[in-house]
Amino acid sequence: AQLRRSGRAEPPMHLVPAFAGLYAPHWKNRAQGLLVGLTSYVTKEHLARAVLEATAWQTAEVVEAMTRDSGVPMTSLAVDGGMTGNNLLMQTLSDCLGVPVVRPMMAETVALGAAYGAGLVVALADRAQFRQNWHRAAEWTPQIQEHQRRAEFDQWKHAVQLAIHWSERPRP
Repeated sequence: AQLRRSGRAEPPMHLVPAFAGLYAPHWKNRAQGLLVGLTSYVTKEHLARAVLEATAWQTAEVVEAMTRDSGVPMTSLAVDGGMTGNNLLMQTLSDCLGVPVVRPMMAETVALGAAYGAGLVVALADRAQFRQNWHRAAEWTPQIQEHQRRAEFDQWKHAVQLAIHWSERPRP
């Protein structure tokens, strides 16, 4: 089952968005996008949710690889950018990662960081002033049990393997 808390059975479905290959952590540039789990019960809402979940599961795969390589587990994720305006995605991301997800008041922190960097260069400000300007806009915490997260992550990984296998099949 997908990350659902509605209490009713819903179709387990995954979109693997490998439209230009699968990159980190798989590095399969020939992989192709795949939609698995289609039934007559799937609605456009399920498809939209599958897109959001794919974003979150791809992030979880990269985090898992980083944790494996570094030996340092993630305790929270600070996010920025346009997609952070989608509260459902942020909750799904927290559920998929199993850690809190924090969005700052200033969602475009890359632009802000560039401005801060310029301020540091010309000595208009110091790092302490920048830290004082940071404010939390929202935070999401995991709403699913670890065993459910693990089972759904395994299902996602299976869908990814299907996409990889599909791309490696002999072609006519």
